[in-house]
Amino acid sequence: MSETFQLIQELVGNGEVQVSAHGYDELAADDILVKDIFAGVQNGVVVEDYPDFAKGPCVLVLQQDPRGQSIHILWGIPKDKSSPAVVVTAYRPDSEKWTDDFKRRRK
Repeated sequence: MSETFQLIQELVGNGEVQVSAHGYDELAADDILVKDIFAGVQNGVVVEDYPDFAKGPCVLVLQQDPRGQSIHILWGIPKDKSSPAVVVTAYRPDSEKWTDDFKRRRK
């Protein structure tokens, strides 16, 4: 498992979470509720891990909403910090761009 995602799960569990302005815009555009992504983080599956990203470690996670629909969430932690977990962006993955399980990008 990703160390970044383990820390994010802990931070979300402790309520140390922030949603970026871009994240709010994308959540609204795809009709995703903030409470649903917070509730689903413990069952998330890492799709892509970027521990050395320039703005701080981040991880793309596949989660499910209460209706069982897939959501991709890019979670991050600010550079040189250990908190908060930040929702950078979130969206419903496009089946034309992702494999059927939404875990790999199509080539």
